Amino acid sequence: RYLIAFLITLVLVVAQLRYQMVGGYDRLATALLTCVVAEAMLSLFVRGSVVNLLSAYISGLSLTLLTKPQGAVLWPFLAGGFLAIASKYVLQYRNNHLWNPTNFAIVVLLLAAPNRISVLSHQWGNDVITNLVIWGFGLVIVTRVRVLHITLAYVGAFLLLNAARALRLGQRVLPVIAPITGPMYQLFVFFMITDPRTIVRDRRWQIAVAVIIALVETAIRFASDQAWALPTAFNAAPALVALFLVGPIAKLVDLQRARSRISH
Repeated sequence: RYLIAFLITLVLVVAQLRYQMVGGYDRLATALLTCVVAEAMLSLFVRGSVVNLLSAYISGLSLTLLTKPQGAVLWPFLAGGFLAIASKYVLQYRNNHLWNPTNFAIVVLLLAAPNRISVLSHQWGNDVITNLVIWGFGLVIVTRVRVLHITLAYVGAFLLLNAARALRLGQRVLPVIAPITGPMYQLFVFFMITDPRTIVRDRRWQIAVAVIIALVETAIRFASDQAWALPTAFNAAPALVALFLVGPIAKLVDLQRARSRISH
């Protein structure tokens, strides 16, 4: 988790120094303070002691980087921080939370206030050095925590499926797959879909779930291409919505399977 925290800090620092993506340090302070205080208070109330606050720090950084509200308002970072942390203590099954906290908070904000909240859509573009640094550190970290196969499964599926989508629509392939070089996807592939607390246990199923998430994301994008009537959140952040829909179902099935094996 310390390696993951380092990676997210690195992404945020690079995003701010090179592209001024944070939008104000008051946003960072609000998100971090809300997440840390909520984690401390809820853990004390539920467990009787204050847990390690590193997870809250990670959630605060991620919310600051990914959440882009209209205007100079701070309430999305306050609400998002509380939603992220509270989801771990409220939305549980057998003492396991089902959603990645940051993913849950951002999607709920998008669904609840689609006209006021958006997500980071900036890409690093042709900045090869920045991409190499971020992806280099990211690959080292997911290798160290033994979830590299999840990242590679998703990235491979994303590239193949979106290339096929581009060809189907008669579009150029490169612009369609370019978003994966952006900071949102870097957090997504190195942190959200590899969250040790919310992934399934079996390695083969971890790969399968990553591919299913990519399939659902591509289906959302294709539906958007066809001008289907979808909630704004689906069009704004198809990858986050795909994980929001698939991840908890996969985790719930995995926990039930584990319980069934124990009972037999």
